[in-house]
Amino acid sequence: MSHHEHQDYQKHNDIKNIKTAFFLNFGFTIFEILGGIFTNSIAIVSDAVHDLGDSLSLALAWYFQKKSKKSSDKSYSYGYKRFSLLGAIFNSIILLLGSFIVLYNAIPRLIHPEQPYVKGMFFFAMIGILVNGSALFQLKKGNSLNEKVVSLHMLEDVLGWTAILIGTIIMYFWEVPVVDAVLSIIIAVFILYNVLKNLRKSLHIILQGIPYEIDSEVVSQYLLSQEEVESVHDLHIWSIDGTYNILTVHIVLKQSTPMSKIAQLKKKYRSGLTSLGIEHATIEFETSEEHCSMEQCVSE
Repeated sequence: MSHHEHQDYQKHNDIKNIKTAFFLNFGFTIFEILGGIFTNSIAIVSDAVHDLGDSLSLALAWYFQKKSKKSSDKSYSYGYKRFSLLGAIFNSIILLLGSFIVLYNAIPRLIHPEQPYVKGMFFFAMIGILVNGSALFQLKKGNSLNEKVVSLHMLEDVLGWTAILIGTIIMYFWEVPVVDAVLSIIIAVFILYNVLKNLRKSLHIILQGIPYEIDSEVVSQYLLSQEEVESVHDLHIWSIDGTYNILTVHIVLKQSTPMSKIAQLKKKYRSGLTSLGIEHATIEFETSEEHCSMEQCVSE
């Protein structure tokens, strides 16, 4: 599958992935609330409240991802692609707060451990792993930052229910309630690490940093390797949403070139830049006699 075919596939499936994950998570949350009330388990009800927060995050991610598909208009000339980043950042904040709440409640239990509700937890743990695992698998198919951050919500739930399952088995045979707190802390720290990594990437895009997967020096050297090119300057590369990368560049040609040839050169250079991960390239040609008025015009 080519780069553009892969992108087209993602465009049609990212919303579907988040939508599927939302209904799986929300359906299980309702089941979990009823189960918590039926079994009189505070642990299950507490986790249901957490999953309700995940459902809210998924609903917002679904909305922002759908919004990001809108075409350009007079307000947003590049379209609404960055709205998916709003979903990623918002969900990152929710995950950060959730992880700190888990740590706040789990750390005291290292000192004063409490025996959790063991009976009935095994059944809910198995269902929880199955449902949240299905949602995680659906989201892992996507490439957008929004999907990646939301998948952390599902990963947190899968790990949480796995920890409950392991803890339940251990505490069924041995009375060591501290296991529950230790596993919760390990999961919270793991989630915090991944959230901060994705939040850093989201902020890098918002601040228009050069995409991590693109080496500006490689791009520059590609352009300089063309026989018609004398020098390159005012090269800028940034990403709209983490998958759609943009470039603007001034290229000084060795000699005056007719307009018919200019169009051919642009087509050739853009084709090469696409292979380097650039989807949208704005190229301005100049002659060696011209003086560039841009502030950052430094020839390479």
